[in-house]
Order: sequence, then C-alpha cells, then structure tokens
Amino acid sequence: MRAYVIVQESVHDLKTFDEYRKDVVATLAPFHGRFLVRGGKVTMLEGDKKPERTVLLEFPSRAQAEGWYHSAAYQKILPLRLKSSSSHFFICDGTD
Repeated sequence: MRAYVIVQESVHDLKTFDEYRKDVVATLAPFHGRFLVRGGKVTMLEGDKKPERTVLLEFPSRAQAEGWYHSAAYQKILPLRLKSSSSHFFICDGTD
C-alpha cells in the first residue's frame, strides 16, 4: 500500500531552508519516494489557517516512507529544516 508524507510548513529562514531543499531530493531515491506537490499556490476552501507551504511525497509503502525519514541521509539534513521552518509533518497510508 502506498504511503504519503504530508507537510504543511512556514519558512522563517529562507537561506537555511534553501540548503535543506537542495539536498532533500537525493535522499528520496533509495526509498523510491517522489514529490507530488512541492509548494505552489494554495487556495483555502475551509478552515481558518492557510499553510504557507504544502508538500506531498509519495512512497511505495509506509516502510519506505519511514525508512526515508529515519535514514542517515535525511537525518543529516533534517536539522536544517527544523532550524528554518515550523511544520506539521506526518505519514498517511494510501488506498491501494
């Protein structure tokens, strides 16, 4: 069953966030992850808090999504994201 990483974030240090952003793509390949959404325009239809940025990643399985998050390569750059943004970051199972 596919799994999705969903991130809603606000960036407050663009320089540091750009360091994270340039390295994150390479960390996905060993886990067959890919971006479906990476920022872009958001139209708020319901709710009272519009996220500044939304990211959606797809993985073939929850194990691969969790493996990516806990991998040495991702953990190495994670402090850059944590330092430069605030977010809600979670994994959801797909419907396969």
